[in-house]
Amino acid sequence: MKITTQLFVFLLSFFLGLSNLAAKEFALISGQVTDEKGEFLPFVNVALMDASSGALLTGAVTTDDGKFQIESVNSGEVRLMISSIGFETFQSEPFEVKPGTNKDFGAIAIKEEANNLSEVTVRATRPEIIVEADKTTVNVEGTVMAEGNTALDVIARSPGVYVDQDNNINLNGRPGVTVMINDRQTYMSAADLASFLRSMPADNIKSIEIINNPSSRFDAEGGAGVINIVLKKNNIDGIFGNVNLGGMYNGIYGPNTGVSVNVKKGKWTNQASLNYNEFNFLNELDIERNFQLEQGVSNFQQRSDIGMYNRSLFFNGASDYEFNKNHSVGFNVQASRYNGEDLGNSFTEINNPGTEDVFFLKSDNDTGSKNKRLFGNFHYVGLLDSTGTKLTSDIDFTKMVSSSTSLLSNSSWVNENENQSARDFILTLNDMDYNIFTAKVDFTKPLGKGRVLEAGLKGSWVKSDNNLDLSKAEEEEPFQPDPNSNRFIYEENVLAAYTSYKSKFSEKVSFQAGLRTEYSDITGTSVTLDQVNQQRYIDLFPSLYVQQKVSKDYQIIYNANRRISRPNYRLLNPFIFYIDPLTTEVGNPNLRPQYAHNLEMNHVLKGAYQFTVGYSMTTDVFQQIFTQDEESRTTTTFTANLDKSHVFNVRAMIPVEIRPWWNTSNMLQLTNSKWKSMIGDALLDVSQTSFMLRSQHTLNLPGGFKAELMGIYMGPSQYGQAMIKGFGWVDAGVTKTMMKEKLTLTVNATDLFASQIIRADVQFDNIDTQFRQYRSTQGVRFTLRYKFARGESFRVANRTGSSEERDRLD
Repeated sequence: MKITTQLFVFLLSFFLGLSNLAAKEFALISGQVTDEKGEFLPFVNVALMDASSGALLTGAVTTDDGKFQIESVNSGEVRLMISSIGFETFQSEPFEVKPGTNKDFGAIAIKEEANNLSEVTVRATRPEIIVEADKTTVNVEGTVMAEGNTALDVIARSPGVYVDQDNNINLNGRPGVTVMINDRQTYMSAADLASFLRSMPADNIKSIEIINNPSSRFDAEGGAGVINIVLKKNNIDGIFGNVNLGGMYNGIYGPNTGVSVNVKKGKWTNQASLNYNEFNFLNELDIERNFQLEQGVSNFQQRSDIGMYNRSLFFNGASDYEFNKNHSVGFNVQASRYNGEDLGNSFTEINNPGTEDVFFLKSDNDTGSKNKRLFGNFHYVGLLDSTGTKLTSDIDFTKMVSSSTSLLSNSSWVNENENQSARDFILTLNDMDYNIFTAKVDFTKPLGKGRVLEAGLKGSWVKSDNNLDLSKAEEEEPFQPDPNSNRFIYEENVLAAYTSYKSKFSEKVSFQAGLRTEYSDITGTSVTLDQVNQQRYIDLFPSLYVQQKVSKDYQIIYNANRRISRPNYRLLNPFIFYIDPLTTEVGNPNLRPQYAHNLEMNHVLKGAYQFTVGYSMTTDVFQQIFTQDEESRTTTTFTANLDKSHVFNVRAMIPVEIRPWWNTSNMLQLTNSKWKSMIGDALLDVSQTSFMLRSQHTLNLPGGFKAELMGIYMGPSQYGQAMIKGFGWVDAGVTKTMMKEKLTLTVNATDLFASQIIRADVQFDNIDTQFRQYRSTQGVRFTLRYKFARGESFRVANRTGSSEERDRLD
């Protein structure tokens, strides 16, 4: 810690010393774009044009508060041009620029452009997708799916994203996505993150940023990339917010409600939201297993029905204080409580070779779980000079306590003799406690002529304590301790430093290169088994992206980086968990991190049409493994490191405006996946080409109605040992605004044809298993939302937070 502190102080002093080195060798043109009502307009195109030839010199896109800033090394007469779909193009009078010019246009109001449809005025929708050199931004605000759905639904509809039925988020065919909110990581496992995102109304979201190949500024964690959720910011000097009430029915009714309030007074800005959500569904699971015995094949036919009931309460509060326009501090507090109950029953019919007797097994598995989480953040944002030198710092603390109780009751009999069944019980108690502390500082220094230097330091300290208590009983006998009980303590310390440099090779070619270094010290201790597993390693994570502007309507973006995904804390615990009498899950304390090497080339036409080619090679790749024991006829699953996987994908995104009131967004992605590794004594060497097709239609209709229709089809795909068959589904929604857009009613229908059914085969070594699963995704959801606002416009400074660690909680 002492060396780290000294290093931090030295680097901070060095970077602050650079603040006097920048010389103004460029012209700076700035301003703020609004509509005629004075509302800020984000994501508007601002271009600097040669006054005589009309050639594009350079440009920018407005930020969330409508502001823009353009640096130019040109000299001569120029014009400023502002354009956005749904608004008339603005063009300034010619003006002179030269190096050192500083021209501020102030507020520029642009006029709305209206079209007529059956004598009813409708407005053209804004572009849904904005492509930038380092990310793709999906505008969420105002869409039907956003109005009536949750944050998880919106993420699942973003380009290249697929959320499977286990709530794992995949990006461009690769798992291991890092999810952030307002540049601050969520730190949660897939299950916890899904619960949290379901509790967040999509109406609170402004946009989704998809970063396929993150720069060194981001944590190296997450092999597939980063998804950043940008929430709506305060734009009212006073108070604004919304209240919502809704529910979903998919065979089980689940209500949801919430309130969000934002208040600004003087230098204080305060935000608070409270959301309650119930997410319930019925899970149908059919499994057929064949075991090859000496006498022949033993066949297992298993049907499971599980009612899954989840209730979550989430509070988010934040407060910021601006000392002046350049310096602010603030804190953020999140508190959540999650209760879940799984009520499952399964029935298995067993046929054995050499006998006509039929064996039956009936199991009831009742599980209750609780999760409490507290997160705190303190941050500072400082603009150190007029050139944009910026220093930010964050301190985060997370504490999570989770517990679950599961009682598995089993009855077995032969033929029709159920009244003579033998009974046994397995009781599982699991308590988990996590503490995470992180601190980081980031420094940004513009050096003129489009050059920017970034650097930062981060430290994270994690400790988890996982206690698994198993006991068994037969018939009416008392429970006896099981030797597979285990207490596991996990400690992880990671220190990181990065630097990044952005500049231009020429007026048409710019680049950003960076390097991140991380030192990891990890210790896993099984108290029960008296085993200690320790890992210490230093890793380098380079990143590079190059943007080539071939013409004003055509650009090519090249990306390359190296990423890491560390094992989920829980998976490192050498536990044994009984799913049913025939299936167990075990932990793996020897799991190693997986490393992904990513390359991507993205062709962008007219800022909207995209054609992307990408490749990812992952070593020590995480994969769920199935093994069978022929003698006991049981199946064991665990997560292991496979040697290597290769993923090659081609993606096309084509937006089409059929009518001014009817817009479509279409995507086709082809993915070739290759897996090669020894699993036990058998070689896994498989390859599969799959595809995903998505078409989304948005219609602005008369009378304040909007409608949206989306269809997705996933072609057959290979995932490790499993071959997953193709499937698709269709969602639809309609929304109606009333009371001068203060009141909104939205009705969404999901999986209209109940076709989101997962079918998979595992044919590997001695394993012969088929799965079929359907999670009652067919349903209808309604949301009634009332918005209130009172006050004048104002701006809130953007802030960042720390990253990575809680993503691996479970």
